[in-house]
Amino acid sequence: MSEQTQTNETPFRYTAAMAADIEVAWQDRWEQEGTFNAPNPAGPWAEPDEVAQRGDKLVVLDMFPYPSGAGLHVGHPLGYIATDVYSRFHRMLGKNVLHALGYDAFGLPAEQYAVQTGQHPRKTTEENMTVMKRQLRRLGLGFDNRRSFATIDEEYYRWTQWIFLQIWDAWYDENAVREDGGRGKARPISELVEEFESGRRAVLTEDGRSWAELTATEQAKALDAFRLAYQSEAPVNWCPGLGTVLSNEEVTNEGRSERGNFPVFRRNLSQWMMRITAYADRLADDLDRVDWPENVKLMQRNWIGRSQGARVRFPVVTVSGEHSEIEVFTTRPDTLFGATFMVVAPEHPLVDQLVPGGDWPDGTHDDWKGNAAAAGTPREAVAAYRLAASRKGDVERQTEGKDKTGVFTGTWATNPVNGEPIPVFVADYVLMGYGTGAIMAVPGHDVRDFEYATKFSLPIRRVVAPSVEEADAPLDEAFVADGFAVNSANDHVDLNGLALEDAKARIVEALELDGIGEGAITYRIRDWLFSRQRYWGEPFPIMFDEDGVSYPVPDDQLPLTLPDVPDYSPKTFDPDDATSSPEPPLSRVPEWVNVEVDLGDGRGPRRFRRETNTMPNWAGSCWYYFRYLDPANHEKFVDPANEAYWLAKQPTPVAGAPEGTRDPGGVDLYVGGVEHAVLHLLYARFWHKALFDLGHVSSEEPFRKYFAQGYIQAYAYTDERGQYVPAAEVVEEQGQDGQPTFAWDGQRVNREYGKIGKSLKNSVSPDEMYDAFGADTFRLYEMAMGPLEVSKPWETRAVVGSQRFLQRLWRNVVDEGTGEVRVGDVEPDQALTTQLHRTIAGVREDYEGLRFNTAIAKLIELNNAVTKLDVPPREVVEALVLMIAPVAPHIAEELWAKLGHAGGVSYVPFPVSDPTKIVEEAVTCVIQIKGKVRDRIEVAPDISEDELRELALARDKVKAATENGVRTVIVRAPKLVNVVPL
Repeated sequence: MSEQTQTNETPFRYTAAMAADIEVAWQDRWEQEGTFNAPNPAGPWAEPDEVAQRGDKLVVLDMFPYPSGAGLHVGHPLGYIATDVYSRFHRMLGKNVLHALGYDAFGLPAEQYAVQTGQHPRKTTEENMTVMKRQLRRLGLGFDNRRSFATIDEEYYRWTQWIFLQIWDAWYDENAVREDGGRGKARPISELVEEFESGRRAVLTEDGRSWAELTATEQAKALDAFRLAYQSEAPVNWCPGLGTVLSNEEVTNEGRSERGNFPVFRRNLSQWMMRITAYADRLADDLDRVDWPENVKLMQRNWIGRSQGARVRFPVVTVSGEHSEIEVFTTRPDTLFGATFMVVAPEHPLVDQLVPGGDWPDGTHDDWKGNAAAAGTPREAVAAYRLAASRKGDVERQTEGKDKTGVFTGTWATNPVNGEPIPVFVADYVLMGYGTGAIMAVPGHDVRDFEYATKFSLPIRRVVAPSVEEADAPLDEAFVADGFAVNSANDHVDLNGLALEDAKARIVEALELDGIGEGAITYRIRDWLFSRQRYWGEPFPIMFDEDGVSYPVPDDQLPLTLPDVPDYSPKTFDPDDATSSPEPPLSRVPEWVNVEVDLGDGRGPRRFRRETNTMPNWAGSCWYYFRYLDPANHEKFVDPANEAYWLAKQPTPVAGAPEGTRDPGGVDLYVGGVEHAVLHLLYARFWHKALFDLGHVSSEEPFRKYFAQGYIQAYAYTDERGQYVPAAEVVEEQGQDGQPTFAWDGQRVNREYGKIGKSLKNSVSPDEMYDAFGADTFRLYEMAMGPLEVSKPWETRAVVGSQRFLQRLWRNVVDEGTGEVRVGDVEPDQALTTQLHRTIAGVREDYEGLRFNTAIAKLIELNNAVTKLDVPPREVVEALVLMIAPVAPHIAEELWAKLGHAGGVSYVPFPVSDPTKIVEEAVTCVIQIKGKVRDRIEVAPDISEDELRELALARDKVKAATENGVRTVIVRAPKLVNVVPL
């Protein structure tokens, strides 16, 4: 049958064209009627009566999207569709659902485009947002669009700047008692000043002066040492080729910039920092209070890296003859007697003081001169090594199994427990940002140290053994298992024979008594580097006077907006010039940088210099969920009543929380990719806790429940150079062996699976899916592909299966020839009634558990059962339409209207299963005699073992086989009975 003939005979067939008409019409209606607008209890959008009429609240959150110039690909909407299904389902359960989407619109890609074209990044970003908004609207997502915003909106980043100032104007009091009885919380800086003024807290000055005796500048510097946001010299990733500092995420494993492939160097520069380390314990401990995947909690705990051990000081004499110390932190102080060398990071401040100016000292092994031996003297060798290390990223430096490199400093330290001189090396696998930037190396009991010692011909000593008798057993590899201390004694302490924990406790006690160390807890996490030498970001609301003292931009002058700049390009540097320094684009606008402001302190107008760095795009994404709650509020970042309502603490803690745990409140469901499971979630938790401490919010955590979605993958193709080629242009051919081969532009290419996206050139646009199938089919296919948390392969040809299901559903309601409704007021038979109520119960459970693929499978089965009927029963069809509505809302709306209902399906109660109508199907029980099947019987699935035994023994075949009696009967209800005759 031709397409034309088919169209003439079935003018009301559900096609892609019909789907498009239906979908756009319903999207227009939803927008006009504000279908998904959620009422607020207070503030500019206060509708307390409407709030009272609705049921429980529910906040559903998506990861903040960045508006890319390429628009969406089919992998992007996966999470948005899932949260939309969940939100629509809960609206039908009667809940007041808040579901909104904004845009994380500051970022490096727009700035790089501005550098290339001279076009303002705002124009590029807004054009990208227009494309993305169109694509998302066409998907039929039920957002409260009144609440949408972008981080580049001045009204939004006014409050980002305001929150920054709350953090800047706060300090962390480790002794302050919180509501829960725990210790440590943020307090306003004014309270710290009051403590200094009253003398309750001493000012740490070298000359012992009191607070009142300090100058205003000295007082300001003293307060800066306590602030949660402060400036500090910090090692950063400086990329001269791009003219900016990069985050770790923007540096490749090879130590080059992700964009442009320029070399990246570690430099110490003055940067804004966030004192996130003050919250390390709370960030780790409160993971027990949230409903997150265990692997995500583990990732955060590992990033925080809380470790218990000891700090130990190793005496060293510098090349100038001064006595100094190298401090290390170790989690294994019990192995201190096995330390045979030390390693310091290339950035360690003592390095220059350890390297002699002349030739290599006596006792220097040739291997110790490292790969830089050709440089000649120790100073030349160490300098060359440090330069090479500065070109590497942290990830590359710590990669397991990489070739160990290093160079001897020319100085020996002293092992404080046995007095042995041990050489001090510089090696890049030690990072200044972690611990103290120095390690004691115990090669006998650390794999990395063992490899290093082997390569550099350094001593390896056993100080832990499986038993005391094996104290002198040779070591062919590092012994890292638990055991007993051996070869570990001096005049003050004897660890020999002690198990691990006892040995740790004994050595820490001895270190403290001797004054050479103490027990300590350390953290892997470091304070958050918060500066970027870029234009396209939030300006810091900070000014400096002529003494360098920082002041906040007054609240009534917020937002501090970005000026136009003459040139977005970074200053041109030699890409290999590690000694160069960044020039922030804002510094090129002197009339913006240098301002006269009256602070209202009685001193009149004064000259100030504004901060020329900008905030990272993390800033806007740390708190956006708060703004969804109250985006029209011009007086506060969120009304306290709205925050307390939407992010309320629940009466009971999350499942699996330790006994006595209090619920932290927060967003009810957050769905997003696991790639943001550490930094974004950690940073947002830090900001939220600071705001809680300062009394601005009542909830203690931002995201009560987090669900990590999987990726959508697709075939990608590489040519003989390993470069990706456009997947859409690849042709599949048949090889001589019958196996498929693939070609692009006449060349053979290799096929592989990869995360769908621009970099692999395997993107598929949702626009293609809308045109070919319609949005509902696209939504249905993505939800049916497999479990939401699992990565899944995309296959465009398989989308037609989802379309056919919707076409069958359509035909069950609408006659394709006449357009008339086929449904009748007939009673479904018992089998269909049972299937209906079993489906309702199963789909409700699946939707609640985010198991959309299994819910869809149940709906397909029910729809197939209805397809076999001449007259589909209204009771079944209407329930089916309502159940499919969260996944395929447009067709559900249309069918619901055709079934005679007004008002749409969004708030129609979701079907409820009647347990009395679910009649369990019979189960076939196999009856064996002496292990061989002799009979079968249909029984109820919940039959007891006694009942089943009696039924089996009453069967004729069993009676005939057991005339002489029964030895035993083995019953495995409801599926098996094995009878053994005498």
